[in-house]
Amino acid sequence: MTHSIATRLRRVVQAAAVAALGFGAAAAHAEAPLKAKIGVLRLTSSAPVFMAVEKGYFRDAGLDIELKFFDAAQPIAVATASGDVDFGVTAFTGGMYNLAGKGVLKVIGGMSREQPGFPLIAYVAGNTAYANGLKSPKDLAGKRVGVTQIGSTFHYSLGLLADKYGFKLSDVKVVPLQSLSNAAAALKGETIDGALLPATTARPLIDANGAKLLGWVGDETPWQLGAVFTTPKVLANKDLVTRLLTALVRADREYHDVLLKAMKDGQVPLNEQTTPLLQIISKYTNLPPERIAVDCAYIDRDGKLDIKNVGDQISWMQAQGFVDKGFTVDDIIARDFARGD
Repeated sequence: MTHSIATRLRRVVQAAAVAALGFGAAAAHAEAPLKAKIGVLRLTSSAPVFMAVEKGYFRDAGLDIELKFFDAAQPIAVATASGDVDFGVTAFTGGMYNLAGKGVLKVIGGMSREQPGFPLIAYVAGNTAYANGLKSPKDLAGKRVGVTQIGSTFHYSLGLLADKYGFKLSDVKVVPLQSLSNAAAALKGETIDGALLPATTARPLIDANGAKLLGWVGDETPWQLGAVFTTPKVLANKDLVTRLLTALVRADREYHDVLLKAMKDGQVPLNEQTTPLLQIISKYTNLPPERIAVDCAYIDRDGKLDIKNVGDQISWMQAQGFVDKGFTVDDIIARDFARGD
């Protein structure tokens, strides 16, 4: 073999090696997981998010997810709108609707629902108020009632209760306390008569004799409570959004089929199928599995939204002045992604 031929062969081999390295780097880059942050509360109503992390459903979908925890729903909407997180998974609030009405947020999926037989948000009374006659949800008229924020999930639930029992929401002294922990402390300290609290906050308070249970929102006034939402900027990355929803629906279905289907008389039995999932939820909510077993929120198996109810919420909040007028449910839902019933 002549020197020139050998030189040419060497160059061909080198070029092939460089090309192979470049292909390998491109492939590695293509397979790198997409990063995203999710804003969420440490509540059982966020169970599918926790399951998708722990069981690797996000990873299987090619995602690297970081969870950021909050103490109320409204700050999650603000953080999503500002880009501090990429997705929000929490309850609908007046503030969230206002941001969505301005085109800042879009709803892409459903999460928890208030449903009869599924304890999620509790009406609770302080001990003194209970002793003085606050014995049922309809007795909240004329009382000082704690919520997180004006226009929050809890405020809306109180409004539905007023409509059901024929008293005016203005008859209730609504006290915004900004966080669940503040609301629980105010109730225990009896600076308010009653409050609306998620089961995960209400039950420990009740068990410690710090408050009395009056009833459950789902039994009184069912409605679509939770949603998955993001910004138009994130929506432009359809691959990211599709991967996230695929992982969440996978978790929704397992949550529904393993836990909710096993529920009897409001409680999930602890067995070899249910306990591993309850332990995952326990890790993120800081509650023992046996407590979570009686506090499993209802979530649609396919992550669907009750779109009609979302429209009703918007109309109600607009009528109350909590939400700006000029937009409807069709303006805030990303129809390419959100499925409804």
